[in-house]
Amino acid sequence: MRNRFKIIAVGLQLALIVTATPAAAWGDRAHAAINRAALASLPADGPVFLQAHADFIGGMASLPDLWRQPVDPFAKMEEDPNHGWFREQFAFMKKPPRSRYEFVIALLDAQRKMPPGSDAALRTNVRWTGTMAYATVEAFDRLVAGMRMHRRLAAQGQDTRHIDQALAYDVVRIAHYVGDGAQPLHASIHSDGWRGANPKQYTTDRSIHSRFETMFVDAIGLTEQDVLRGVPAPARQQGDVFDAVLAFLDDSAANMERVYQLDQQGALADPASRPARDLVYARTATGAAMLRDLLHRAWLVSALPPQNPAADPLSPANPAYNPETGSAPAPVK
Repeated sequence: MRNRFKIIAVGLQLALIVTATPAAAWGDRAHAAINRAALASLPADGPVFLQAHADFIGGMASLPDLWRQPVDPFAKMEEDPNHGWFREQFAFMKKPPRSRYEFVIALLDAQRKMPPGSDAALRTNVRWTGTMAYATVEAFDRLVAGMRMHRRLAAQGQDTRHIDQALAYDVVRIAHYVGDGAQPLHASIHSDGWRGANPKQYTTDRSIHSRFETMFVDAIGLTEQDVLRGVPAPARQQGDVFDAVLAFLDDSAANMERVYQLDQQGALADPASRPARDLVYARTATGAAMLRDLLHRAWLVSALPPQNPAADPLSPANPAYNPETGSAPAPVK
């Protein structure tokens, strides 16, 4: 009996730990709907073979949030920043560098110029700036590499089942970051209640995050079809992938204050609220379209002969090599 009580107590402690962590973006329902809508809207010349894995990609949509629990500290330290992009916190950068590691060093350089212990210094690090843009483009490159292997095996008449399973997992990962990025509160320092000067008296309650992305979404019963209705027709992305991701996150951040306005009006507590529903539909459709277009783009890029940079990014001979990071930033492509 004593051991039984110990087991119950440990379970309660774990439950408290889990509920104390930041809310998972969009919750299971919206992440799954975004993923399924993206797959369903793939054009005929896209990686349509992934549609056979829709149940896995939709069902495992929230998997990356499992890597963010305090009980798994190494995983949490690495993964947690990948779910946010708080641009206000590093506004001193005209443009983020094309390297996760150069970004970290730039933050450290800036932090060292701030008063020790100040709020600015405490928040000038990846924990408080996020690394979502890097997580997304890194996941994109992994998709391209896997799709090249799929093409090679298919051309040789070999079984692609295993690489397709690996690609389905990679889609889950990039899809989660894109889904998070479409949620405006994941693209601002005001992710969990308003911070700093607050002349409009917006809520400082951290629960606004989950009230918007999970409770309201669950209350309206968001479906894949709701998302699909707002997804535009496929359009081939132009320009650099990293720049496209940054523009996507900037667009999301531009919708952040609207969430607070709706909350202030009581709309997030009313499933019948048309303005609140419209924001959810618009943002999830934007996320699904971005994911669809990235999957399509990765598939098209995988058909091209690999074009190595002028020099290996890890080679000291690369003109852009940075000895502090041991690499050169990614070239524009």
